[in-house]
Amino acid sequence: MLTIPERVLFVLFAIVCLTLAGVRFRRVFAAIRRGHGEVPRDRLLQRILVTVVQVLLHWTLLRTRRLVALFHAFILFAFTFYFLVNILDLLEGFIRLPTLHRSALWGVYNLVADILSVLALIGMVFFLVRRFIFKPKSFTFNPEVMLLPEVPGGIRRDSAIVGGFILLHVGSRWLGQAFKIALEGHGPDPWQPLASGVASLFSQLPEWALVGGVHLTWWLALGLILLFLPYFPRSKHIHLFFAPINLAMGSFGPSGRLVGGGNGVARLEELPWQGILDAYACIMCNRCQDVCPAHTVGKGLSPAALEINKRYYLNAHLWEFGHGSASPPLWEYAISKEAIWACTTCAACVRICPVGNAPMLDIISLRRRLLEEGEVPDPNLQDVLVKLGKYGNSFGKPERQRGQWVKGLPFPVKDARKEPVEVLWFVGDFASFDPRVQEISKAVARILHHAGVDFGILYEGERNSGNDVRRVGEEGLFEILAERNIRALDQARYRVILTTDPHSLNALRNEYRKFGRQYPVVHYTEFLTRLFEEGRLRVRKPLGRRVTYHDPCYLARYNRIIEAPRRLLAAVGAEVVEMPRNRENTFCCGAGGGRIWMGEEPGKERPSENRIREAVALGVDTFVVACPKDYVMFTDAVKTSGNEGRIVVRDIAELVEEALGIPVEVVSPA
Repeated sequence: MLTIPERVLFVLFAIVCLTLAGVRFRRVFAAIRRGHGEVPRDRLLQRILVTVVQVLLHWTLLRTRRLVALFHAFILFAFTFYFLVNILDLLEGFIRLPTLHRSALWGVYNLVADILSVLALIGMVFFLVRRFIFKPKSFTFNPEVMLLPEVPGGIRRDSAIVGGFILLHVGSRWLGQAFKIALEGHGPDPWQPLASGVASLFSQLPEWALVGGVHLTWWLALGLILLFLPYFPRSKHIHLFFAPINLAMGSFGPSGRLVGGGNGVARLEELPWQGILDAYACIMCNRCQDVCPAHTVGKGLSPAALEINKRYYLNAHLWEFGHGSASPPLWEYAISKEAIWACTTCAACVRICPVGNAPMLDIISLRRRLLEEGEVPDPNLQDVLVKLGKYGNSFGKPERQRGQWVKGLPFPVKDARKEPVEVLWFVGDFASFDPRVQEISKAVARILHHAGVDFGILYEGERNSGNDVRRVGEEGLFEILAERNIRALDQARYRVILTTDPHSLNALRNEYRKFGRQYPVVHYTEFLTRLFEEGRLRVRKPLGRRVTYHDPCYLARYNRIIEAPRRLLAAVGAEVVEMPRNRENTFCCGAGGGRIWMGEEPGKERPSENRIREAVALGVDTFVVACPKDYVMFTDAVKTSGNEGRIVVRDIAELVEEALGIPVEVVSPA
């Protein structure tokens, strides 16, 4: 127990530190409240339970860097248990707890605390050595993404302070137990085997030294907590408090549906409150930067830098921001305009974040504002937006030409606006207008006809789905396109909607819910797989070759359609050699978010070229895709990366048609 002067001193010290921490926390909450939007109140119990499981099982952390996640788990579990440890240690400093010490659970409690203390120390040493000695590339930022010059040094300083606090706090408490064991003089404590090993080193010390050691380590362990509290709200360690809140308050809707909409944002206070909370939840692990395709190929975008720059701006201007002062535009200190337009909206950063951050949503909101202010980054994009508004497609073709690709088929394709069909095929722009992809559309049509599927298309009634238009930031144009498609779909009679375009699938399945529509829409790989399983399609010429398959972002990551393409390839006799980055961890082709409509910087590697090089290294000669935009991006990348003759891009429908042995009869258009 503490002496009376020690108790008085501790209480006074606690009052000062808690007051300072309380003031700082109020400012943080005031800053977060400046964001707009309501706090979700639906499914609260489910949100809490899911968050607890995510945090304790490290679901998101284990997606990458599994060794790092293991050592992080050591610290997390220790700190979780240390809530109880610190409370009991505090009580022991002021009152005697003989009843508790005699309870059956006391030994188990001491054993758990002993083991977790050492694991936390091991974990913290691992992280400090990793950051300050090995310095992995993941912690390196391109200078152009850190618009606040004080950030890199601030991160290193904060990491050192937090690491030092954990080592001293946990280490002092653990050594304090060793001093107690030595002071009691009963030999090793079987319930604290690790601390007992250290206690043996103290056994020859005089009693006054052991008593002093107990008091000193108690003060270090608990006094450091009080001393750290005022610093806690501005440290990276604040994620301990805000990360679970961020996870629990995240969207429970489909991942392919953009949250919000409407006007764009320029300033921090114009973001949803979750966008401000993201800055405090961020643990600065840079996992999002590691998986960002734009960053991978050297563009000036880092999702991590966006959140970290926001945090450091808030740390420097917290009082005035919390009291209503306007922040500068985010592109002046958090993310450059070039980086805003480099994003492919692949959602890799959103999926990988262990604390539920969504930097991609900030970027899309910033795009909306820039477009509202007339800032279009690329004349090609401006031209495409005009074509979409005028013709309903990104190619600028007259509406009546949308269905002309069917004229080369030896059978008629129904007009779903005029007669009922079993399957309504929503074709999409590239599959309708790009000459290269038109051949794939014809292959799909021949397969459906071969299987006896009653299908039709909307012809000129179809418009661009608006999926990428919305992610470019043109919310109004997206709504116009969606409303035109909805009118056409509502007038047609069908059982299911089929699409070969994952971007269209995402819009129809997820984005059109904004207008009160939930369509039964499937991807053609799902539908064709089902036809094989039902016996409506049978292989005549098994392929018998090794291929690799690229998971489209909007198919695998956004809509969890992962196994159907693989089952389809297996059905036609292909052996799939998996890409290193596959399934939900797939790498973007670079087309999404309107990037396919924008020019590329000369001399810079494209994400598609990076991906083709990855495929060539596998030693296969066939690169299989299941998305029209992928087909366009990767056929170009094979040429620009110098890999012609080494690998060929094939759509999965082409392989299916080959395996079915369907004769290709070409009919000249009338």
